[in-house]
Amino acid sequence: MDYTNTIMKNTRFICVILCALALSAGSLQAQNNPYVDNKLVHFGFFLGLDLLSYHIQETDSVTQLSMPGSNGHVFHPRAMSVGPGFQVGFITDLRLSRHLSLRFTPSLHFGERSITYKRFTTDPISLDWGEGKTQNKVSMLTIPISIPLYLKWSAERQKNFRPYVVVGGGVEFECFRDKEKMVLHKPFDAFVSAGFGCDFYFRWFKLSPEIKYQIGFLDAHVPTSDKQKHAWGITESDHFYTDAIKRMTHQKLSIIFNFE
Repeated sequence: MDYTNTIMKNTRFICVILCALALSAGSLQAQNNPYVDNKLVHFGFFLGLDLLSYHIQETDSVTQLSMPGSNGHVFHPRAMSVGPGFQVGFITDLRLSRHLSLRFTPSLHFGERSITYKRFTTDPISLDWGEGKTQNKVSMLTIPISIPLYLKWSAERQKNFRPYVVVGGGVEFECFRDKEKMVLHKPFDAFVSAGFGCDFYFRWFKLSPEIKYQIGFLDAHVPTSDKQKHAWGITESDHFYTDAIKRMTHQKLSIIFNFE
């Protein structure tokens, strides 16, 4: 619920900015950079803010209770909080037609994802559930390199602004993994992404605010075998945090500013 509310608040904020820029650009009589979109190839860079989270499928309670050393404890993981992030990257845009272009936008991301756990205790004989006694938060630093490819469809230009939509996908490679964390994620992911934005034409460049949503479709969860627990220093009391997760995938909402 918190993740959805955060998305809605930030989406409304960016929409207000886009509308203000559109009204400002639309009031200008002369077209800036009238031939910039006729180039076969052009380059640029972008900066962005990310909101990071997980979609989690948890291990059922019966399975958790059957694990050695559970002592009647069941952990319920929830991706309730949204972690902040930042990204920077480069743009290579290939013009395919008047309205369509192919974009290669490799980028480097810095961020943090968090999982909140609520621990319940049950009597192993009567299976009488007690209240959730403790709530712990596990945070994970993430520094991935993203290599995506997008198709961009642009509407007709109206004076100095031009709305567009993008759709595509790509892969991510994690540059940093803290093996001392209680929950680990895999160093590779594949994702699909879609978004919208608007080109605003200035005298010497084009500014394009953009909102983009990305979701991974590979399981990012690393199950902990006994060998892995020993190699990564995960204690018997900590491994339940990762064993409580059956599957998790990455989610990302990005607010991007393209300069071309």
